[in-house]
Amino acid sequence: MRALIRRELHGIWHDPWQLALLSYIPLIGILCLWWMFSAGIPRMLPVAVVDHDQSQTSRMLVRQLQASSVISPRHYQDVLAAKSAMQQGQAYAMVVFPHNLNRDLLRADQPTIDIRYNSQYLLVGKLLSSQIQLSLADGLKHKALLKQLAAGVPKPQAQVNINLLSSQTTALYNSNSNYVVFLLPPILVALGQLLAMLVFANSLNRELRWSTMAEWPRLGVIKILSCKLLVNMSLLLLQGYLVLAFLYQYLQLPLAGSLWQLMAAQVAMLTAVGLLVLVIFLLLQDSARVISFCTALFAPGFPFMGITFPTEDMPALAQYWRVLMPSSHYIDTHVGVVSYGQPWAVLAQQIAGYWGFLLLLPMAAGLILRLRKSSVSGPAAAGGIR
Repeated sequence: MRALIRRELHGIWHDPWQLALLSYIPLIGILCLWWMFSAGIPRMLPVAVVDHDQSQTSRMLVRQLQASSVISPRHYQDVLAAKSAMQQGQAYAMVVFPHNLNRDLLRADQPTIDIRYNSQYLLVGKLLSSQIQLSLADGLKHKALLKQLAAGVPKPQAQVNINLLSSQTTALYNSNSNYVVFLLPPILVALGQLLAMLVFANSLNRELRWSTMAEWPRLGVIKILSCKLLVNMSLLLLQGYLVLAFLYQYLQLPLAGSLWQLMAAQVAMLTAVGLLVLVIFLLLQDSARVISFCTALFAPGFPFMGITFPTEDMPALAQYWRVLMPSSHYIDTHVGVVSYGQPWAVLAQQIAGYWGFLLLLPMAAGLILRLRKSSVSGPAAAGGIR
C-alpha cells in the first residue's frame, strides 16, 4: 500500500493540473468569492423612477427611496426609457408615480404606484421589492398623518388610526441579512463538489493519459483505486477544513454546532462523489467524455441545494436529479449544524441517508471485474495472433 500511495503522490506532483487543483486554485477561488461578497449587504442599487405627478408628495416619496441605503433612485422621463434601462441592466427595478397622485391621495381615491423589478436577479429583485414598498409605505403614512391632523384628529389618535397593526420581521440566524452568511457557504460547497469531481476524474484520467492502466492487474485494481480515494480525499478534506476554519473562525460567521460535525458530513459527501466519478470513468474510459459527463451532472449543484429557490417547486426531473447530487444531501447537514446546532444523533441519521450511493459499489465491482477479464484476454489474444 505504501508503494501505491507513493505512486499516487508521484502522479500528483508530476501532473500540473492536479497539483493546481489541490493547491492554489481553491485558495484563489475562496479569496475571490469572499472579496465579491465582503460588502455583506447590497447597497446603492439603481432604481428607475418615473414621476408623472411632479408634486410635493411625489418628490417626498423619492426622498424616502433615497433615504434607504439599498436604493439609488435614477430619474427617467417616461416608462419606455425606464424599461429600456432595466433591459440593459442599468436599473434593477422601476417605480412609476401616476398623474394626479397628490390630488387622488387628498380625495382618498387610492391611486396606484407601479412597482416593477427584474425577477431574473432573484435575490436583488426580492430585496428591492421589499425595500421599495417599505420606503413608500413610510412616506405615505407620514402623508396620511398630516391629513388626519389637518382634519382635527388628535395626534395620538391619528397615530393609532394609521398604525392599527405593526409587524417586525427578524431573521433568526442572519439578523443583519448578511449575504456572506447566506450565500458564501453554499456557493463554496457547490464549488467544492466540482473541485472534488475534477480531482477524482483527473486522477483516473491520468492513468489513460500516461498509459499506466496496464499496470492495474499486476498491482491490484482494488488497491490502486483505494489509494487514489485515500490520498485525494485526505487532501480535499484538508482543504475543506481550511475553508471552514476561514469562514467560522477567522471571519467568525455564526456557528451553533461543531466544525468536526461538518467534517464528518464532508467525508460522506466526498465518498459519494468519488463513487460516482469512478463508475462513470469505468463505464466510459475516455478522458474528455468523463469530464464532460461529470461536469454536466454536477454543474447544477448550487441551484439544486434549495437555498435560493425552494426545491419543492422544481419539476420532477430536477428533484430526481437533486437526489443524485451529494451536495444536496450535505447542505441539509450544513444548515442544521450551523444554524440549529443539531446533535450527533441527527447527523448520523443524515449520513445514513447516503445509503443510495452504496448501490454504486456492486456496479463498480462488476465494471472492475470486466476490466480484469479484458486485461487478461487482451494479451492472450495478442499471443494467438503472433
